[in-house]
Amino acid sequence: MNLDKLFEVQRGLDAEIEKNHPTAADEDRLAKRILALQVELGECANEWRGFKFWSANQEARTKVPTTLPTPKNWNVDTVERKYKNPLLEEYVDCLHFILSIGLHLGFEGRSIARLKTLPQYSLIDQFLEVANDVLELYYALDFRGYENLMTSFVILGEMLGFTWEQIETAYMKKNQINYQRQDTGYLYE
Repeated sequence: MNLDKLFEVQRGLDAEIEKNHPTAADEDRLAKRILALQVELGECANEWRGFKFWSANQEARTKVPTTLPTPKNWNVDTVERKYKNPLLEEYVDCLHFILSIGLHLGFEGRSIARLKTLPQYSLIDQFLEVANDVLELYYALDFRGYENLMTSFVILGEMLGFTWEQIETAYMKKNQINYQRQDTGYLYE
């Protein structure tokens, strides 16, 4: 897990965002980052679906087609299918904000010790653990809180079945998309 590399990539995106959307004098960007992280964590849980006791479909969304047949070509066999992993994409969206929060608080370059081992939690408990760590960091604003958040988040990724290589690859891909979105002003989002 090379966080130094990801922090550097995130620093570039954060600078691009700041250039395009400068921080207002009275704006609390940290609070907005924290709230954005909470929203993305909820979106990640939504793609995991395991908490939806009211639904017959509780399977995680990890393979969704992005290419569908067009009216000109209804023969599904001739269409090259491409897939995306919405669960991984939402997980990586969380990582973008966790790194951005770390940069905002000046925690890049510091060694993150894995403070927790993989618990015998359920995935529901782990999502709640991450959510709790987000709020604890917001109120404490200390490095120990950031380590706890990063650790519980990495454990969540492991529990969701992601390797660090998958996470890093998806992060880099999403980073490129985020730059493209900056170019268009997120008009189509």
